[in-house]
Amino acid sequence: MTINRVLIVDDSATDRLVMTELLEGMGYTVIAAESGEDGIMMAERDMPDLILMDVVMPGMTGFQATRTLTKNPLTAHIPVFVCTGKSQATDQAWALKMGAKACLLKPLAQSSFIEQVELLG
Repeated sequence: MTINRVLIVDDSATDRLVMTELLEGMGYTVIAAESGEDGIMMAERDMPDLILMDVVMPGMTGFQATRTLTKNPLTAHIPVFVCTGKSQATDQAWALKMGAKACLLKPLAQSSFIEQVELLG
């Protein structure tokens, strides 16, 4: 699977900027949304190759948005990586249960991101 365009869904402007700079530095095109609801709309409209989803956001949580995206026939093919500031196994297990392909720790590390993208095949 070739990844060119990445959608970042995160309510933190700082986290969006940090992830955008990292990913653009790696050659990816980045689009961003500030909420789960906006992320779902942008995923349906823009069809990114990968979605990076924050967990804790006002309104729809990242877990809820991930489940919506992975159950929607229009977006189910798009891999979602949940990004969390917590290293708790429960967050990781819940992310996978909602349909995420991976759960990455913030701040996002280039090496762990590359490793997970390579696992997508």
